[in-house]
Amino acid sequence: MQIVDIRATTVAVPLQAPLRHSNGAHWGRFIRTIVEVEADNGLIGLGEMGGGGESAEAAIRALLPYLKGHDPVQLETLRFKIANPTASLYNNRTQLLAAVEFACLDLVGQQLGVPVHDLLGGRIRDSVPFASYLFFRYASDGYAEIRTPDQLVEHARELRQAHGFTVHKLKGGVFPPDYELECYRALADAFPGDRLRYDPNAVLSMAEGLRFGKAIEGLNNDYLEDPVFGLEGLRLVREQIGVPIATNTVVVNFEQLASNVMRRSADVILLDTTFWGGIRPCVKAAGVCETFQLGVAVHSSGELGIQLATMLHLGAVLPNLTYAADAHYHQLRDDVIEGGRLPYKDGAIAVPSGPGLGVRLDRDRVAEYAEFYKRVGGYPYDRDPGRPGWYAQVPNERFADPTISVEVAT
Repeated sequence: MQIVDIRATTVAVPLQAPLRHSNGAHWGRFIRTIVEVEADNGLIGLGEMGGGGESAEAAIRALLPYLKGHDPVQLETLRFKIANPTASLYNNRTQLLAAVEFACLDLVGQQLGVPVHDLLGGRIRDSVPFASYLFFRYASDGYAEIRTPDQLVEHARELRQAHGFTVHKLKGGVFPPDYELECYRALADAFPGDRLRYDPNAVLSMAEGLRFGKAIEGLNNDYLEDPVFGLEGLRLVREQIGVPIATNTVVVNFEQLASNVMRRSADVILLDTTFWGGIRPCVKAAGVCETFQLGVAVHSSGELGIQLATMLHLGAVLPNLTYAADAHYHQLRDDVIEGGRLPYKDGAIAVPSGPGLGVRLDRDRVAEYAEFYKRVGGYPYDRDPGRPGWYAQVPNERFADPTISVEVAT
């Protein structure tokens, strides 16, 4: 089997409403580039990547000279063809490699008639549990804003009833830390038997990170994720509070993982199949974490059904996955795969059992959302549509005003 072509299609899939985060916002839609790798036997493998609200079509298509004639089974060779570690100082292609790796695993699974998780050692669970991913958001298109503690709790309750979540993650760093602490405590009071996590995306100062961490020590926390930036910053917070520290920002490769093993800064590593360059690197990293008693979770970077499938296959094979995975998935209105969005049951999503990734494109939906992208375009992920001229600093000093209610058109 050899690769003969690669195609890329950018889609914009609507979210329920614009989601705010510490560095900007998702502007009411996810911009994703759908990757199709065609082999000489007629099979097509699927991949997906983001791009901070922008298209990655040109970068994907530029890989054809590297891929034409390549055997999809040769994944180690693929890594060096696309993302040689020294060449990548000039052309960082880690996320491009991930999208192609997804597609190659999909091709190999289809060729052999087995699901990707069998190629990774075989699944040990049939479904992967997820946390409700809670965002402060703008009102838009009939969807209510989420700004106050009561609005946040009501939204969490609706998601819990609809999908069965018993773990809740609050994306913070939007409003002043003391206000978000009030919101976090409101969640704890409303769902005393559920577990919680807080993630301000590393924008708190050291003093704020320590104060927040100490204030939540008595709550039913999974972990405090990236309260401050950098391995040394996390280490200093970790040494002074009684809450596990997690990261998805500063341990995203094996050099950083080694540093964290030698000088413990984070207790839980959130593995992202895009950030790490594919599913297989995440499996390798999880093995290192298992050896050194680090916890692992599965990170969400704003995926549609193709990348969600990679997360499910990853979660299926990890013996040390003791935390519910993250997913923005329930914030979407639709998906581009056949059957639409994969369903939650009791807070979990079933691992696909079909050959390869186990998902296929709905061509009508792809065409619809490709046309929608052409109409509305991309957006700057690191800007906030409700705060013109604002940009985040690390640590941040200019938080949003929680008394101001804004509606944003999408």
